[in-house]
Amino acid sequence: MHRRSRQRLALTVTMAGLLAAGGYELGRATAASAPAPVSPSAPAPPAATRGPRDSFAPAVASAAPAVVHVKVTSVMPSALRAWGAPDAVRQGSGSGFIIEADGLVLTNNHVVANAREISVTLKDGRELPAQVRGRDPKTDLAVLEIDAPEPLPVATLGDSDALSVGDWVIAIGNPFGLDNSVTAGIVSAKGRTIDAGPYDEFIQTDAPINPGNSGGPLLDEQGAVVGINTAIFSQSGGSIGIGFAVPINLAKRLVPQLRKDGHVTRGWLGVTLQKLTPDLAETMKVGAGQGALVSAVTPDSPAARAGVAPGDVIVRYDGTPVDEHTTLPTLVAATPVGKTVSVDVLRDGARRTLSITVDELAEEPVAEAEGETPARVHWGLGLEDLTPSDRRQLGLDADRGVGVTSVAPGSPADTAGVEPGDLVLEVNRHAVASSDAARREVGKMPGGQPLLLLLRSQDGRNRFVALRA
Repeated sequence: MHRRSRQRLALTVTMAGLLAAGGYELGRATAASAPAPVSPSAPAPPAATRGPRDSFAPAVASAAPAVVHVKVTSVMPSALRAWGAPDAVRQGSGSGFIIEADGLVLTNNHVVANAREISVTLKDGRELPAQVRGRDPKTDLAVLEIDAPEPLPVATLGDSDALSVGDWVIAIGNPFGLDNSVTAGIVSAKGRTIDAGPYDEFIQTDAPINPGNSGGPLLDEQGAVVGINTAIFSQSGGSIGIGFAVPINLAKRLVPQLRKDGHVTRGWLGVTLQKLTPDLAETMKVGAGQGALVSAVTPDSPAARAGVAPGDVIVRYDGTPVDEHTTLPTLVAATPVGKTVSVDVLRDGARRTLSITVDELAEEPVAEAEGETPARVHWGLGLEDLTPSDRRQLGLDADRGVGVTSVAPGSPADTAGVEPGDLVLEVNRHAVASSDAARREVGKMPGGQPLLLLLRSQDGRNRFVALRA
């Protein structure tokens, strides 16, 4: 987000034609309840005896008919629309796979974000129009619906929890528009956190994944889907052997809600968490360093009402041990709203059990693209939220700071000297901690007001700047 963090390897979403650098908002990975999994077309075959392989052809042959090429026409609103500049129309493509015979397709949200038109090309070459049935930016999942003239081949959904590091996996998709390309590798890691959001639990693989593979299936040796190919670490935009897939078991929990409601409902406690390092554990007298350290509690939240305090270490949630701070958000998100759960915390070396009634996480509107916000349209500013990791690196409080991702040439922001990588701490003398908050402050301005006042942080120095329309 900040200049310093942009020196790391780029996290690239794997969509051909519409590549975007890391910082898209994954996260809050599970639904508030755990509905019945999506029914695969057939049960996954029993695991084969491990040993040398002659070919992956049988697995590919069984899965390939359900893999589709997703083509997207999207509109990116011009930052200078107010001055008559036209919006940009772009073509992009990704992958997906059919999960219901009536034409339900699972893919990545970033493949279809801002889409004006979507089409799906089947293995037999037929191209059919598609519409978004539901999407969840926080986990980068989307469900499409196509009007199928007859039942379609369906992918078998496997069990991502059964994967082991070192298992063979196969990726099928449309890298760089090359239909039905197949690559293979192994599972390099599970539960991988890549700072894409608080609910990271990616499968890491060295099976080559490239732009255009986004949304396509990651298969086990029997041809069952165990993941959705989503992102790569790369300096060039191409595969360097480090790819990431969303576990299929996560998607199974979300698809029923996406199909029925178009969005996902999640549980919420109202705590900000950080990693409990060995030094922090020793200082706080909580033992071996396992658990989630509470760094802040939202006023009048479920956690606040139950007596959770900053400095508490949550070690058990609703009967499940919390080994890492990344474990808890997933557990909370999967809890039905209104359920009362027991939470064990360590405070001053003593263990306490609290009862917390889980509330509903308020979701941001999904439909509005960043390019349509007043900050970008009228002032030339592209903004994005900071991750908890960004805030820790920059020493920022949770209630202040939003990142500048782009500045339109010749715009008021450009003229005032604002640069990508800057932080906006205040808009018109009001602290902002998210792009939504900044948009609301801009939206409060009377019509025709020519000046926008920002408190900007650049290289650790805070300065007020006035943007003149």
